[in-house]
Amino acid sequence: MVVEEIPKETLLWMYETMVRIRVHEERVAELFAQGKVPGFVHLYVGEEAVAVGIMAHLRKDDFITSTHRGHGHYIAKGGCIKASMAELFGKKTGICKGKGGSMHIADVEIGELGANGIVGGGIPHAVGAALGIKLNGLDSVAVAFFGEGASNQQNFHEGINIASIWKLPVVFVCENNLYQISLPYSKQQTIKSVAERGKAYGIPGVAVDGQDVLAVYEVAKEAIERARRGEGPTLIEVKTYRFRGHFEGDPEVYRSKEEIEWWKNNKDPIKIFEDVLLKKGIATKEELEKMWEKARKEIEEAVKFAEESPWPTKEDVVEDVFSTPTKGVLVWQW
Repeated sequence: MVVEEIPKETLLWMYETMVRIRVHEERVAELFAQGKVPGFVHLYVGEEAVAVGIMAHLRKDDFITSTHRGHGHYIAKGGCIKASMAELFGKKTGICKGKGGSMHIADVEIGELGANGIVGGGIPHAVGAALGIKLNGLDSVAVAFFGEGASNQQNFHEGINIASIWKLPVVFVCENNLYQISLPYSKQQTIKSVAERGKAYGIPGVAVDGQDVLAVYEVAKEAIERARRGEGPTLIEVKTYRFRGHFEGDPEVYRSKEEIEWWKNNKDPIKIFEDVLLKKGIATKEELEKMWEKARKEIEEAVKFAEESPWPTKEDVVEDVFSTPTKGVLVWQW
């Protein structure tokens, strides 16, 4: 993608959003280490270009489904960081009132149908949303994010098959970060690229460098426009890398420190994009630094909000659920 073809405001939004995600995730890592964030957290550090390159083409009335590593998707889709930070803390002011936590953040108002702790669990949801779009004659699209390990799951194959048959407006985005928890990609599949699986379902399968936000932007543009035209789904494989463990606390015995440092030094998506913006004169070093300062301030305000927010009460347990306790028995509401 020729950078001059992209509006300046879009380029600056992309950089700023990548920075916001990075600052957010690094701060969450600190908070988790301090014992302030309960449960598990899976961070998006190193993969920022994927969410941003895709989301740059989406509207508020488009839908996404996320994964257990979903903070970056939520932020790039326009989510409220104060509300998501409170959710990570388990507070009542969280976007899911403290009941979802890191792996189950959802915000239907912005089209985020939910992160999902089940591997590939969001794929059927995105396909269902795409079916609803088509039946209602809309030009919205649905995007399903998932990892390369999920492409071995039943949900992936059933979802992509039915989407291809009915030409549903859905884009399948496989974030291939080279490891299925601790299992390297070479031991998961015999094919060289997940994108090859598109052939089996008669749809385009495209692999792209997930550390280059401009490359992701270009591939996403074609796939999303194709879906809006009613021409059916596309499978995009973004080859990326997580700079931190699969989860916070991961001993990471399955990969070397040298490998991690190489990716940080040579394939940092923010640094790669920053070099382009400076070289092309789109922004100055000072302007970019102000974005970092703004992001740090925003995240600290979100942390303060989360820390000062109230905890849910015991009465909150039975709100927003699909069952009601009656004399100690749960009665399902259909």
